[in-house]
Amino acid sequence: MTERSIEIVQDRDRPSGHTLRIDGTDQSHVDLEDPTRLEFDYMQRIADVIDALGVAGEPLRFVHIGGAAMTIPRYVSATRPTSAQIVLEPDERVTALVRESVPLPRKSGIKVRPLDGRSGVAALRPDFADVVILDAFDGAQIPAELATSEFFADLARVVVSDGVVVLNLADRAPFPYVRRVVRGVRDHFGQVMISAEPATLKGRRFGNVLVTASQHPLPWQALARRAASSPFPYRVLPYSDVIEKFAAKSPFTDADTQRSPAPPGGSTFFR
Repeated sequence: MTERSIEIVQDRDRPSGHTLRIDGTDQSHVDLEDPTRLEFDYMQRIADVIDALGVAGEPLRFVHIGGAAMTIPRYVSATRPTSAQIVLEPDERVTALVRESVPLPRKSGIKVRPLDGRSGVAALRPDFADVVILDAFDGAQIPAELATSEFFADLARVVVSDGVVVLNLADRAPFPYVRRVVRGVRDHFGQVMISAEPATLKGRRFGNVLVTASQHPLPWQALARRAASSPFPYRVLPYSDVIEKFAAKSPFTDADTQRSPAPPGGSTFFR
């Protein structure tokens, strides 16, 4: 098997900015001087969800499935200091390069475990986290084992009763992949919300679809207001619309699953 190409490329116009690139695919971007500067709009949508939870600035317990350059963990460390954070990143070469080239801030509270998402989550005790964020790609596709009903049942075990799970997915209308994932999520969480760019929802482009789930009501109205004023405006679909428009009849299962569809051009960030 050919070893993957892994590199970190410095921004030309902003020396503090760096992009992690794997096999030619941009995986994540970080700004060492300003970790709240999020280059890609789907990451801003994740940050919007985080900002809307509980009291602004209060520490929460996070599990990140997929680490790459650890953009969102750095954001959490900056905006919710002293938050306990576990990052599940199976590629130790990636983690080593990130630590060397774009090191984490001191006392960040970020702990990286060299485990894949399924085994890493399975090892966590019940009610371990307030927030679980799935942003894991193998190349430019989401691993099949992270899209199943069985996996979402384990996520429901790991988060507290009012905890939140955020999934970064990718698909194109009519969303055959996302619909089955949403069905699996809905089977284990009482509330589900979706956000995406209007062009993605209307089928004009392949893009990121953010799925947020909880057993408790989600702050979708506050997020909808924030979405409207975002530098990259997006739409927020609440529970009723998700059930009506997005939940397929059957979820993916461990016996019947697939990777997310490959995007055109191989990019993980559909800006």
